[in-house]
Amino acid sequence: MNGISKTLNDMTLVERSSLLDTVADALEATAEEAEGEGDARFVANSVCIANTIRGLSGELAPHNLRAAELLLEQGIMLVHQFANRAKPPGMVH
Repeated sequence: MNGISKTLNDMTLVERSSLLDTVADALEATAEEAEGEGDARFVANSVCIANTIRGLSGELAPHNLRAAELLLEQGIMLVHQFANRAKPPGMVH
């Protein structure tokens, strides 16, 4: 993990696919956690982005890289926001 970061354009197809799957998996995992907390809006947003990422990963051609970058950014930010949200008093994470 100490290597230099690559852009999607610099990655191999396998690396791109792996990154997309990892972000989609993270979105689905946090959606499950949010569902347990009753946050239906977060569940819907996360599942929607995860499904869009999964749909794009099967056909990731060079002209789709910008769309993939935007989806990855949105997905990562959504997971980050969920992990760092203010928790109601008494909620243990």
